[in-house]
Amino acid sequence: MMKLTALFLSILIHTFCFAQQTFTNPLLPSGADPYSFYKDGYYYYTNTMGNKIKIWKTKNLADLKTAENKIIFTPPSNTNYSHELWAPEIMFLQNKWYVYFAADDGNNNHHRLYVLENDNADPMQGEWIFKGKLADSSDKWAIDADIFQYKNQLYIAWSGWQGDVNGEQDIFIAKMKNPLTIESKRVRISKPQYDWETKGDLHDANNPPHVNVNEGPQFLEHNGKLFIVYSASGCWTDAYALGMLSLQGNNLLDSSSWKKSAQPVFKASIKNCVYAPGHNSFFKSPDGKEDWILYHANDKPAEGCGMYRSPRAQKFSWNKDGTPNFGEPVKEGVAVNVPSE
Repeated sequence: MMKLTALFLSILIHTFCFAQQTFTNPLLPSGADPYSFYKDGYYYYTNTMGNKIKIWKTKNLADLKTAENKIIFTPPSNTNYSHELWAPEIMFLQNKWYVYFAADDGNNNHHRLYVLENDNADPMQGEWIFKGKLADSSDKWAIDADIFQYKNQLYIAWSGWQGDVNGEQDIFIAKMKNPLTIESKRVRISKPQYDWETKGDLHDANNPPHVNVNEGPQFLEHNGKLFIVYSASGCWTDAYALGMLSLQGNNLLDSSSWKKSAQPVFKASIKNCVYAPGHNSFFKSPDGKEDWILYHANDKPAEGCGMYRSPRAQKFSWNKDGTPNFGEPVKEGVAVNVPSE
């Protein structure tokens, strides 16, 4: 009996250890615009939910399905930020937690950026306080904010309109005075110019009346090189893909300092049944040795940019010239080694 019990325990331990060594995509059944921040042994994750903001806390992003989670913000009714809460990002800056998100009053033309703040060491605890709108002096349409510290200076990048009419989404950047205040004027550093950045269907009444899209900018730094990876084309198309800007020099606020890659750096894989991969973010493995990309995608064609989008993760490498190599989207259900600890 004792031998059988020991054998049973051995099988359980082996099974448990094996289960922790790999995971499969997607990380959750649904969840667009995934973002995570790593601090003190935990990943804090969030994605678009539309009418509220939720965060997850886990030691392993592969365990999101069973991770502790909490709704931290549900906007009051009848405000400028009560509807269409998009692309939240949670991060720890200057000893406080912040969540940046886009929202509107029910009219997409009124989308702007907003901020929540929490001074508790654990963002699952304490009080999340709404701190208001985050805007540069132009105060134009804005979504998809990403904040990054480069050489001791905070910068913000986002997707916005040059004017007041929905005709094109561009990438803008500005300098920040602190996590709640944009200090400089905005600078446009990217606009759709290649064919793969302008895919869409102007004849579909359910989609916005434009196809020229650059959105979801994400800073990425490696060995002294700085990149911004962004999403291009209409999210409702299978052509949705990632493009990349590379900083040439040190002036982030000089549009001529950013060089755009002529081809997408991450795109759909028909072979692996991964469609419209986009709106990514990045994270490091717990031991800091591996680089990972977190993104959403569909597993069937023509599923659009709604509830079918699910969060996925995979490790990426670096080319000899110092640029990232994201490879090909991994097929759903294929075992992937968990981030190294």
